Amino acid sequence: MNQTFHLAFVVSAFLAFILTYPVIKLAKKWGIVDDPQKNKHPKVTHTYPVPRGGGLAIYLSLVISALFFLPLDQHLLGIILGASVLLIVGLLDDKFDLNPYLRLGAQFLAASLPIMAGIGIAYMTNPFGGIIDLSHPQISFFLFGETRSIWILSDLFALFWIVTLINFINMGAKGVDGQLPGVAAIAAFTLAVLSLRFSADITEWPVIILALITAGAFLGFLPWNMYPQKIMPSFSGSNLAGYMLGILSILTTAKIGTLLLVLGIPLIDTSFTIIRRISHGKSPVWGDRGHLHHKLLDAGLPRKSIAPIYWLFTAILGFGALYLNATNKLYTILGISLLLAGILLWLTYRQKH
Repeated sequence: MNQTFHLAFVVSAFLAFILTYPVIKLAKKWGIVDDPQKNKHPKVTHTYPVPRGGGLAIYLSLVISALFFLPLDQHLLGIILGASVLLIVGLLDDKFDLNPYLRLGAQFLAASLPIMAGIGIAYMTNPFGGIIDLSHPQISFFLFGETRSIWILSDLFALFWIVTLINFINMGAKGVDGQLPGVAAIAAFTLAVLSLRFSADITEWPVIILALITAGAFLGFLPWNMYPQKIMPSFSGSNLAGYMLGILSILTTAKIGTLLLVLGIPLIDTSFTIIRRISHGKSPVWGDRGHLHHKLLDAGLPRKSIAPIYWLFTAILGFGALYLNATNKLYTILGISLLLAGILLWLTYRQKH
């Protein structure tokens, strides 16, 4: 089975790598190109026209690899359908720049599909001890010859967890060359390693394979997105990252705290950004130039150095997440929050003076 794990990762990475080149050509043909001379939005950091739509290559790699290495059960079907919704909306956004609230509605639709297929969070580890039970209340009903149940708290938590992760990664882990695919690949690989600890249980094997396929898809895309980038992952790519990582964190026995720690830097950065926007009377979903990667660029850090910084800290936090218990993860996240707040305040003060 270990050979299957390795093969799933390699095939996914190879597919993403070879498929990205024709996607670049297709994006140019469709006119899905982000030209900074036309797009004057303050969040834009690139200085030359770059094709968008990189999520198409990532999606194709994920779906083809998953269908080859995993059985097409209702869980996988729900995951693929949700990913398809995100891809379609992402490509439309790349072309037509959709309203953020329309995109949010599509994200809720996409996240609901794997949940309707039976993927949910029934129990969570309480960082202060014990287990949080989300399996009740339940609504049972008879449909298509079977008794079915809706786990209200479990399904609602899973829905908002996936949608929140999609948006936080889209806002905080995407902005400079190589940032998103590197962070996503490391996070997915961490979840794969975590599941490997339980590989004696054969029910964990599909989770390991899907996590490695996800890691491979983003890693295979990375060479095309590294500085100087040839294509952007764009909205579809970042949405797929948050979506797949959210689902994987549920499937790996609800390791929500693990993923929160691994993605600590972009998630905390986004939290601060949302608070700042709301406190200034602005919509939390409209972009600006206040993220950590913007601050680092404005402070004079070379563009090609920013993504490796994110990769390094994501890897360090991922390694720590494998060995810390729930309580220590919580304290670590709080410590990172304080540290990052200090860095952001210092960078803001430095740039004003």
